[in-house]
Amino acid sequence: MKKLICLLASCFCMGVVVQAQKPISPHLFGIFFEDINYAADGGLYAELIQNRSFEYSASDKRDWNPLTAWQFTREGFSYGTISIETSTPVHPNNPHYVVLTIEEVGREGVGLNNTGFDGIAIKAGEQYDFSLFAKQLTANAIPVSVQLKGRQGNLSNEVTINSDSKDWKKYSATLTATQTDDSAMLVIVAKGTGKIALDMISLFPQRTFKNRPNGLRADLAQTIADLQPKFMRFPGGCLVHGDGLGNMYQWKQTIGPVEQRVEQRNIWSYHQSVGLGYFEYFQFCEDMGAIPLPVVAAGVSCQNSGGTWRIGGTGQKGLSIEDMKTYIQDILDLIEWANGAPTTTWGAKRAAAGHPGPFHLKYIGIGNEDKITPVFKERFKMIYDVVHAKHPEITIIGTVGPFHSGEDYDLGWNFANEVKVEMVDEHYYEKPEWFVSNLTRYDTYSRAHSKVYVGEYAAHDVKRRNTLRSALAEALYMTSLERNGDVVLFASYAPLLGRRGHTQWNPNLIYFTGTQICPTINYYAQKLFANNEGDVYYPNVISAKVADTAKTFAASCVTDSKTGDLILKIVNRDSVGMAAKINLGSMGAFNANASVTVLSGDPDAENSCAGSQNIQPQTSKLTVNKSFTYQAPANSLTVIRIHTRSMGKK
Repeated sequence: MKKLICLLASCFCMGVVVQAQKPISPHLFGIFFEDINYAADGGLYAELIQNRSFEYSASDKRDWNPLTAWQFTREGFSYGTISIETSTPVHPNNPHYVVLTIEEVGREGVGLNNTGFDGIAIKAGEQYDFSLFAKQLTANAIPVSVQLKGRQGNLSNEVTINSDSKDWKKYSATLTATQTDDSAMLVIVAKGTGKIALDMISLFPQRTFKNRPNGLRADLAQTIADLQPKFMRFPGGCLVHGDGLGNMYQWKQTIGPVEQRVEQRNIWSYHQSVGLGYFEYFQFCEDMGAIPLPVVAAGVSCQNSGGTWRIGGTGQKGLSIEDMKTYIQDILDLIEWANGAPTTTWGAKRAAAGHPGPFHLKYIGIGNEDKITPVFKERFKMIYDVVHAKHPEITIIGTVGPFHSGEDYDLGWNFANEVKVEMVDEHYYEKPEWFVSNLTRYDTYSRAHSKVYVGEYAAHDVKRRNTLRSALAEALYMTSLERNGDVVLFASYAPLLGRRGHTQWNPNLIYFTGTQICPTINYYAQKLFANNEGDVYYPNVISAKVADTAKTFAASCVTDSKTGDLILKIVNRDSVGMAAKINLGSMGAFNANASVTVLSGDPDAENSCAGSQNIQPQTSKLTVNKSFTYQAPANSLTVIRIHTRSMGKK
């Protein structure tokens, strides 16, 4: 904040004087990642094998079991049996493994096939890292053949792993795809008689985002990184406080070697391998240049646990006071893991994972959409008091319930003011009309109380479609967030990702399949704002004369102190073009050649994986003057970026 105040002083010296200009958050637009809609396994996490460690169960989904996604194969007159065992696992945290008993090898051998998530997508010429843990259960060594196959036959070179240990041992190999296929399968067959145990069967593309081991799907991660998010909230969401106390997300169970992590049921009714764990989340933030914003439960489970609306639902439950001591220590350990020196207990674990330097954690969320009950308040305050006292450098973000208004919202704000929480998290999913009608929501918020993080929001159009109409309603609203960027410090659309055919929630910002990345129109609106952020806001620069300005027109003007650029955003939700008058008379010298980017089209249009990406921003050149009129197209978001000569010399 001090830096921004100094910036304002320097602007006056250079002749850039605009009445009532004010510093705003330079980190306003970021992302919120939650493992919903197969966002992690089968999504951002690049692992191509589904149920790689045989830990699926009926508690994840009613018809699931440890062999879900696997097929036992005995081709070519081969004969044998398969079983799931737990007596001597690779690690106690990973209890299940498969045992193959091969009695007759035949022509093909006895083994397993895995089709991944809706088929394994491979590209000709690309290399894939295969690994598994194996243990010989009989005296003779059993060679294991590995290859990728499609409907028409082999799609990769065949590699053979010669298991040679009666203890668990990791084996690795590289497969090179000879063809492109979107529905390949991994085939593993034992080619010798005897008995062998297998676990943690993995296939990764070598080309992950930033080429990280155990990394992220490159094209999907890049699409997220292209948003240039200033922060990333993770891993949830409702995922954090979980479906009952036993399902709360435990960060310590998601770090270390993947075979030692504790997998668990996902609150969204599938499975979490936690291969994408806290180390990978923090690393992704670092790779994108985003502020990490982890969220932990406030010592209570989700108020909807067990399906509260059903008979027998458990509702919100709190950890016992005795258990809270351990839980609070876990949060303190998280801060040490993220920021501590390699000589500290938890900093050493981060360093051992390959990151000796700190992750520079500055924010932590406590709670998510919690019902503001005495149980919640007692546990939140226990956490807050200890963390704030021991780590005053960490900004704690509280919660004010699941809605933009109502009992929990009022109780949450009263409690936040009582505790003096630095920032609170507001959520709302509403029709486009709500966003249009609430453009002045934050104009009257107290600047003396908690700052605001709009952690989850989206305009839900008819049938929850990602229409241009919904994107423009959000864009209209985002201009008000910029105007109030002195009280609203962070904002993130939600949810971020959705795998086609596996969504528990719609709409989402980015849809994808095994081979496609399908940004929505809302994605492009978010990208235009996030790629064109500023840290000083100027009012009364842009105006328009229309019959109902409040519902069809909004604009904002900011400058970016890093580049010196002046950035104008204009939203026109009307069905006809609109003349926007722009007055830059007090802005000092600037380059007359500006860039203009426009997102416009049919308000009912939407982009999809099934069709083409019809609505995308178009960029061209624009000549600007001290005072000029810009004709904003019908149903459009426009961003005009101007380079100022005086500020551009930095």
